[in-house]
Amino acid sequence: MMRSRGLSALFAASLATLWLSGCASGGTPTTHYTLPDAPLPEEATEASADRLLVIRPIRLARYLDVEGIVFQLDDITVQQAKGHQWAEPLGRQLERGLRDRLASRLSDTRIMLDGDTRRSDAPLSLRLELARFQGRHDGMAVAEGRWHLRAADGELLSLTPFSLTTPLEADGYPALVQALGQDLDRLADRLASEIERLR
Repeated sequence: MMRSRGLSALFAASLATLWLSGCASGGTPTTHYTLPDAPLPEEATEASADRLLVIRPIRLARYLDVEGIVFQLDDITVQQAKGHQWAEPLGRQLERGLRDRLASRLSDTRIMLDGDTRRSDAPLSLRLELARFQGRHDGMAVAEGRWHLRAADGELLSLTPFSLTTPLEADGYPALVQALGQDLDRLADRLASEIERLR
């Protein structure tokens, strides 16, 4: 038990050092990251019109809607890295990543982003709110928030909170981004199961 605590403290210290060194070294070039891609379905499936899910724009907590990758230093302190940034706005990456992940899990459903369809009466729409999407001092990648699933008439079918954590496999921001991608994979698994249940 003591060894586990010691390793956890060492891991947290190394991540904090990485974050601090990334912020302090003004001469180091900025590194940009994208979330891991979802595997594409092997075959395109022609889905019927009543199997349509529209993903509404994702709502991010204000502190997440920034260029730098967010790291939680302790229970109450978060910082965005200056030298480690998202290659494009996080909300857009999440919308596209969720679309592709759900498409691979719900092969009989067309998954579209809000801006890709003129239909406002989609049989099912998804709104995601993210309160956390960051690294944490204990060596975990954290994704927390809730989802709303609504019918075409606006009826709320599901309002479900989620909290996901994935341990980093190595030190550094590349491992953090990979672990956040795994959080997104698991979120897509849960959403796909909920959508299937509502049918």
